[in-house]
Amino acid sequence: MTRSAWSRYCWRMARAYHHGDLRRHVLDIAVTLLGGEGPDAVSLREVARRAEVSHAAPAHHFGSRQGLFTAVAAEGFRLLADEMRASIEEQRFDLTAVAYVGWAVKHPGHFSVMFRTDLLDGSDDELVAAQAETSDMLTSGVAMVPDSVLTTDRDAARKAAWALVHGLASLVIGGQIEEEDAERLTLQCARQLFPLR
Repeated sequence: MTRSAWSRYCWRMARAYHHGDLRRHVLDIAVTLLGGEGPDAVSLREVARRAEVSHAAPAHHFGSRQGLFTAVAAEGFRLLADEMRASIEEQRFDLTAVAYVGWAVKHPGHFSVMFRTDLLDGSDDELVAAQAETSDMLTSGVAMVPDSVLTTDRDAARKAAWALVHGLASLVIGGQIEEEDAERLTLQCARQLFPLR
């Protein structure tokens, strides 16, 4: 290695160290890119360029683009589960629905890859656990709906609830529904699906 190449290497390593938690920094950059430009705009090389680190630095933490997307999705599922958990205490599905849609609209970067099985490592333990936690929160939200209101079995009701919140979130993020109308519309649709007592 020439002296010049060594100097560049040392400078890159110093920049990487300067960031402190490079893994977190790379995740934040990826989430920002995903939210603004979508998955096609994200590559390990582009994330490294924006982080001002060597092209190999993100791969050290995530292995591949799929690994990066998997980490973003796992974090997204954990954050969404936390948001929904807070609404469960109110014992009303409509508020759980608002929590889901509201979170997705505020976190379009995470949401853009969370359900893209073609981009994720579906066998990743952290992702599988985070997905299960989110599914459990949605199931808990539907469990609050009285039997007298249901017109189908609980499993079908859970799938209908998921279709409702996921569909509304996707429509708001895609610009087909105005963001300022999201909460009101989510409440109306949730109450139409599962009327309050």
